[in-house]
Amino acid sequence: MNQNIINARITFRNAPIHILERFTIRDLENAYVHFKKHSGLEECVIIQTCNRIELFGKAKNYNIDKIKKTWASLTGLEEEAFEENIEVVENLEAIHHLLKLTSGLDSMVIGEEQILGQIKNSITSARNAKASGQHLNNLFDKAIRIGTRIRNSSGINRGGISVGSMAVKLAEENVDELKLKKILLIGTGEVSTLVAKSLARRGYDFVVTSRTMDRSQAFCETMGGKPVKFEDVLSGFENYDVLFVATTAPYFLVTQERIVKAMKIKKSGMMILDLSNPRTVDEKVATIGAVKLMNLDQIAEMVEKNMKSRLNKVKSVENIISEEVSVLEASMKRLDAEPLVKDVFKNIDSLRVKELQKALQMLNEKDEKKIKIIEELTKAVVESIVSTPMNNIRKASEQGEPDIIEMASKLFDYKKQKELD
Repeated sequence: MNQNIINARITFRNAPIHILERFTIRDLENAYVHFKKHSGLEECVIIQTCNRIELFGKAKNYNIDKIKKTWASLTGLEEEAFEENIEVVENLEAIHHLLKLTSGLDSMVIGEEQILGQIKNSITSARNAKASGQHLNNLFDKAIRIGTRIRNSSGINRGGISVGSMAVKLAEENVDELKLKKILLIGTGEVSTLVAKSLARRGYDFVVTSRTMDRSQAFCETMGGKPVKFEDVLSGFENYDVLFVATTAPYFLVTQERIVKAMKIKKSGMMILDLSNPRTVDEKVATIGAVKLMNLDQIAEMVEKNMKSRLNKVKSVENIISEEVSVLEASMKRLDAEPLVKDVFKNIDSLRVKELQKALQMLNEKDEKKIKIIEELTKAVVESIVSTPMNNIRKASEQGEPDIIEMASKLFDYKKQKELD
């Protein structure tokens, strides 16, 4: 492609939620102005969800350092903050990634529906801000259509469930009147994000704790819930009825001693779901009266059964995407030839009209029916002569042959015409 399609992204795959949140762009309209002015991108679209911040751009030449610098200026971060977390791909890989997004393959929960709506909103916002143009508008419109078709034909969006939503479902099944209970979520990582999304979607109030209050607050701003101090939680488990524990601590956070102490004070039971790997809830907790403990292995087994049908479809969806990528890339390459083709047709038609007027004056023809016939004849002659070379130029563009486009530009005096305009 004469024009590069670029994707720069920070997602849940390379940054935990409390880090990801720092890269969020608050003022999109202002961001579009800055990216087009300072980053070297001629077109851009920003996708932001609780799991990802992504920038798609189009440019003939681009400099990733300028993109990072612009992004950093919009978020108040140092450029160095991007080094460990940002991932950058271009052209075929960028198109492939967008199709994975629209079809649901790159989501935390495979096949989830929400991302497709978020992508539609993103391209609409970019259009309204006049940040996207011919290339990205075409790319996103086609990617959305392809993603929708893949979802409908494969059924990948049906019948799946995440570890987080399964854990919440188990809590609902085992705890009476869960909405009246005090729910605690320990951790702010990937699994905690899934739990928080599921709790928020079902309308449950919950509190969140992590090693630092800043991390808990950042998580709650994005995912919902109320932050509480880590120290207060460890000494006050009696204040909670349901615990979702999803941390990477190398030791037991929820010990037998702490829960025994809590249950002496509590007058009701407690359910604990240990979603950590390795486990951070002491298994001896399960022996305490009125305490129900479930660990990640038990929950994951249920999820695996539920997800099996969806995961079986991933390979077939990948195959469809691989086929569609090459078609989509060809259509994007074809856009490189369109300005030349459009200009040639316009100039030749202008000459046709000019010569037609001369001929009609010489014939002194007044019969409207005959004039119409002559005009249609001139159009047909021009079309039959010009269509074949123009379609060949388009094909050359699709096949990545810029030399032919360059030669055609010289033959049809395309650059010179542009300069005169």
